[in-house]
Amino acid sequence: MADREPVPPAPPVVAIVGPTGVGKTALSIALGIALPAEIVNADSRSFYRGMDIGTAKASQQQRERVPHHLVDILDPMDPMSLATFQDLAYAAFERIHARNRLPLLVGGTPQYVNAIMEGWSIPRVAPNEGFRRDLETEAERSGIEPLMARLAAVDPEAAAKSGPNLRRIIRALEVYAATGQPITALQRKVGVPFATLEFELWAPREVLYDRIDRRVNEQIEAGLVGEVQALLDAGVSPEAPAFSSIGYRQLLPFLRNERSLDESIERIKLDSHRLVRHQQTWFRKNPRLIRIDTLEPDWRSKTIAAVERFVAPWMRRHGGEANGQASPYGSHGAHEVPGGQRR
Repeated sequence: MADREPVPPAPPVVAIVGPTGVGKTALSIALGIALPAEIVNADSRSFYRGMDIGTAKASQQQRERVPHHLVDILDPMDPMSLATFQDLAYAAFERIHARNRLPLLVGGTPQYVNAIMEGWSIPRVAPNEGFRRDLETEAERSGIEPLMARLAAVDPEAAAKSGPNLRRIIRALEVYAATGQPITALQRKVGVPFATLEFELWAPREVLYDRIDRRVNEQIEAGLVGEVQALLDAGVSPEAPAFSSIGYRQLLPFLRNERSLDESIERIKLDSHRLVRHQQTWFRKNPRLIRIDTLEPDWRSKTIAAVERFVAPWMRRHGGEANGQASPYGSHGAHEVPGGQRR
């Protein structure tokens, strides 16, 4: 009996996640330079045009060195749904793989990363603005508890997951009203057609808090207040989705003369600290992540070497190149990371 043809390696996707201020951008640029790689943004704040200082998105120079996808794709008034993001990300992966290059999914928005790397099946139910307004009005009049009870009656699992989060409650009720099915029955993990490797960049919270505080001061000096004012002057509503971003909504009271600039700056820092805690809590729940301690010596070069080993089989088969030269990847196969730990 003739031997079967070997199964070709699946196209690889590498995810770089971590809390704000941990160094995701610097590592992704280094990977993009060392490998034939392109970056797919998974940070919800970086979707929006005209929001550069407060989002700390990759600079124009960095984007010229390494191709970026899903950056500056929305006006600040535009919404981004999880389903739309998934479609856009998968389309970007397909284009990048067609060029025999590696997609790097980079960001700190856990839900977006998990939807991509786990292959979530997401209900394609368009927003119903009238339905949402009616429920928001009801919540303002009677509180959130009646809506929570209504959701619990048709989808107890969604009610337990959403807790008192009004936006999630309304979305679950919206999906049920449109389809007659619980949102949890429609949300499944269907898997992905690519090989995955996922890293969580980690640093102690005290270190991150200090970096964030210094970065906020630098953003203010770089003109963050003017950036927010320019968005308002351009007609962007304070209720726009983009203004939910940290660094923007906290400055609105200052621009309305309701709070001092120092108080607004302190609020940006405190809300950023809270975001770090939220992100790290999310990441701890993901057993696929390989944690990288960014305070360890040579963590960046070790991570790059681990990615090179992971993508080597596919790159060899597809003729990938690094730095314009023939691929130097060795035949290691494994992708354990010195100094890193699978969780």
